[in-house]
Amino acid sequence: MKTVRWVTEMGMGVDVHGNDYTKAARRAVSDAIRHSSLNFFNAAGKSRDDMQIEAVIAVADPAALDLEAIAAELPYGSVTVKPVLGGLDVPADGVKDPIVIANAAILVSFPEE
Repeated sequence: MKTVRWVTEMGMGVDVHGNDYTKAARRAVSDAIRHSSLNFFNAAGKSRDDMQIEAVIAVADPAALDLEAIAAELPYGSVTVKPVLGGLDVPADGVKDPIVIANAAILVSFPEE
């Protein structure tokens, strides 16, 4: 079924200590949706549950992500998490504890009618 994108939100998340890509990714998703208020549902004849959400998460080690934990940050719709290479690991000064930065793009689509 073909879908049409209605919303695009971007966010960034950081784990300063712990080298936890999932924590940084969850914070990036939270950052992306924190300031969103989608008020078009009634006017468009849509429901929150009709949303098809793709969360594209960019980190330096995509295989280290817990995709289910990241998907749980999005409370409505059908959620798919797509890990990609990106983000940034900032080396720590003299210790093995990099700052992990994740980027998120939240893409909200609805089935085309």
